[in-house]
Amino acid sequence: MKKFTLLSNLLNSQLYFLVLSNKDLSAIALAQARRAGTLYLKKKSVNDIVGFIFFLLIIVSIFGCAVGKKQIRVSSYKKPAIVLPKRVDGRLPKSYSVNGVAYYPLLSGEGFVQEGMASWYGKKFHGKKTSTGEIYNMYKKTAAHKTLPFGTYVKVENLSNLREVVVRINDRGPFVKDRIIDLSYGAGRQIGLVGPGVARVRLVALSRKIGRIKSGNDYMPLVEAKDFRKGEFTIQVGAFENKDNARRLVERLRVIFSHVTITTYVSPKGETLYRVRVSLSKDLTRANEMVDKLKYLGFSETFIVAL
Repeated sequence: MKKFTLLSNLLNSQLYFLVLSNKDLSAIALAQARRAGTLYLKKKSVNDIVGFIFFLLIIVSIFGCAVGKKQIRVSSYKKPAIVLPKRVDGRLPKSYSVNGVAYYPLLSGEGFVQEGMASWYGKKFHGKKTSTGEIYNMYKKTAAHKTLPFGTYVKVENLSNLREVVVRINDRGPFVKDRIIDLSYGAGRQIGLVGPGVARVRLVALSRKIGRIKSGNDYMPLVEAKDFRKGEFTIQVGAFENKDNARRLVERLRVIFSHVTITTYVSPKGETLYRVRVSLSKDLTRANEMVDKLKYLGFSETFIVAL
């Protein structure tokens, strides 16, 4: 009788320990296990009872391992490699695709204004080739943008501290959701971006006309930018080589917008683009709200143009 009581207490305490060790076992399962154990004690020998306890330990151990396999840290996943298309005669093709998304670089950055999140990249890419083929120098004032023409100079303003820097576009990216520009370490440091890593910025493409100013170690041709918060703004939704494609987009947009136009742009090389633009505004804040609306509708590469 003493042996029976001792083993019964041992079984109950062992089951209680198992429940404390693994919270995934419910109270109902515990009660059922105790009842099963008590009946088992009355019918089997001491050796069988010990074997039963050992069997329960193995089952709970296996169950715990199975649960543990589901708890995978996000940091254990590797980011997919970003591979830009091959160059032809040293140049990127007119359009390119990254992670299944097609991008269409602009023929001109004239009047380009954009707001969104900026990030920076540095030592990991220092000394490696950019999308233009030149060597990336993390200390120079350069940047990566998905669609602005290579060689475009852009004024970048950190909207959290109003610090500014002028950069030259010589790379493609960033291919991360909700980010519009990737600054070099040198440019990011100048506007206080390196510490926080990301910040909301305003981009203004600068005119490439006669006149030279010095910025750090770089000389760049540009004119003093006007105040782009004032003036008239329109929103470019798409640009096409085929005019029929532009017309089809216009038909879709006229369901939502009363003001939709097609403007023709001819590059210095004789390339023609039909640009689809919507809305007119004298308020940059209002124009940015319209951009957000268009992006919500699926027009991800929409941006503001200052007229």
